[in-house]
Amino acid sequence: MDTSELDRLNALLDRDVELREKVKDQVNEFDKKTRTMSGLLNKIHSTPPESIPALLESVRPTLSSCQSVTAAIAELVPENQYWRWKDMWSNSMRTAVFAAALMEYLSNRRLLSLAQASETLGMKAEWSDRMTLPVEDYLHSLISLVNELSRLAVNSVTLGNFEEPIKISMFVKELFAGFSMLNLKNDTLRRRFDSLKYDIKKIEEVVYDVSLRKLAEVPQSTPST
Repeated sequence: MDTSELDRLNALLDRDVELREKVKDQVNEFDKKTRTMSGLLNKIHSTPPESIPALLESVRPTLSSCQSVTAAIAELVPENQYWRWKDMWSNSMRTAVFAAALMEYLSNRRLLSLAQASETLGMKAEWSDRMTLPVEDYLHSLISLVNELSRLAVNSVTLGNFEEPIKISMFVKELFAGFSMLNLKNDTLRRRFDSLKYDIKKIEEVVYDVSLRKLAEVPQSTPST
């Protein structure tokens, strides 16, 4: 191997290291934002219902600021290299979507769609080969949402909010039914989906207890057992 070829290879290696460090800096910023959101949203378990809207409003600026990070990463990643770099920010992406989905549920009692999640994070169609929200990451985020809602079902009763577990039960069962119709070929995603049965069981137990004690009325469409 001649000297010129070695120089060229070294230059390519140096450029790759430099790019990786730049991407890592943005991912670290993404991580900070998602940790901030997770910390704030964890307060829902000890916050009375009337104070939830104000709590969510305190999170929205951080969620919105994630758009600047996704744009910066999209600017850095070379064309057609999404799959090479995506693992660097996959966990942050899932946490951000989880936060957005939880906020959508608590605000409007609706499921955040894939398109809405992408829009929330500022994704653009022209970034598809550099920065995008994969379906699998979106589904992982929804599973995390159910995990969190099962906790909320228990803790809301402690706060005296007996209607919340019933609302959660109806929402989660509908979401689970949708998941059941998907052809999940990713092993990790499949295992996490299977674990949702335990979350649903936990929620059903809370609903059953609330119903048994006549603390809230359970609709006929939501079995209490």
